[in-house]
Amino acid sequence: MNKLTFIQLNEDWEAAPNAPSVDVKFSGSTAELWFLLNPERPKSSSREAATIRFTNCSRWNWDATNDHAWFSGKGRYSKQAPKWGEFYEIVGEEKLGGCVDWEVMNVDPEGARHFLFYFRDETLEFIATDWSIEREVVSLA
Repeated sequence: MNKLTFIQLNEDWEAAPNAPSVDVKFSGSTAELWFLLNPERPKSSSREAATIRFTNCSRWNWDATNDHAWFSGKGRYSKQAPKWGEFYEIVGEEKLGGCVDWEVMNVDPEGARHFLFYFRDETLEFIATDWSIEREVVSLA
């Protein structure tokens, strides 16, 4: 079994800890993950959201593993990932993404990578070649 490396990708932002209002949409082979940002972080405002775009997305998984399950050791990576509530790239897997019930959209492209995001009440994973983030101010009315 290979040792997995979890590279944290959200250094200066994080999802809202209690109600991030997660949504996923697809456009061709691009997956868009939308969520509210934590207004307590220094570089976030009280009405800010983010969209992470995963390019060349071939598979994804929306799991009901929440923070309670993760801390009790029931999450798939709960004994390996450094912290709950963060956005990671997982490196070093024998089988990219492991064996879970993936929603398969395409064959994995060359250079595919495994991305993992822990939210309060769910865990999302994407197999894609790259990601980018766009922040926006939103109306919460």
